[in-house]
Amino acid sequence: MTTTGTVDAVPAQRGPRVRGGREGAAGAGAGLVRDLRGPKARGPHRLRFDAGDIVVVSGLPGGGKSTLIQRAAAADGAVDSQDTRERWERRMPSALPYAVYRPLVRVAHYRGLWRLLRSGASVVVHDCGTQSWVRGLLAVAARRRGRSLHLLLLDTSPEEALSGQRARGRSVSAYAFARHRGAVGRLLREAEAGRPPAGCASAVLLDRASAAAVTGIDFPA
Repeated sequence: MTTTGTVDAVPAQRGPRVRGGREGAAGAGAGLVRDLRGPKARGPHRLRFDAGDIVVVSGLPGGGKSTLIQRAAAADGAVDSQDTRERWERRMPSALPYAVYRPLVRVAHYRGLWRLLRSGASVVVHDCGTQSWVRGLLAVAARRRGRSLHLLLLDTSPEEALSGQRARGRSVSAYAFARHRGAVGRLLREAEAGRPPAGCASAVLLDRASAAAVTGIDFPA
């Protein structure tokens, strides 16, 4: 069975109604938070949003954000900080620590993001979960174009995320991982209470299995 972002079989958590949005699009009407975790929402799923909307994919480092974006989002409408980092790593001497040129990677990532946003295209953005100011700016950008910002939140355990880091051969410090855990935990608590994070019109909760079952993130005209 293929479902849209509304996932009719999965009841939405309580929350205020949202103005705008097409019926059937994720986050339309009262369906602000959709929980696709566990066996109650088996896939495959196609998540559908309005054309011109912005979707932020958040979760722990190693939790599968880049994998989801690469598999389900159109390449010309996806902005993944991991891709930017890997491009810079190929250009830099292997002995040079990433911390040395990390500021340049971030500048390049955000330049590419804002360039795509100015085009008015639908966008899927990788977000580590700790940068609330980034979501705030994305919400402003969405409002200015008369569209909405949506959150896809990957709920993976610390063990799953650390395993993902080992699999990709790249880890974050214990301090940074603790910050990510705190930030993602706050997002989860808000969503589980039926409240999308500030600036977001909707939130979709995914675990490992349901994220793997997402076959597309679509923005039909």
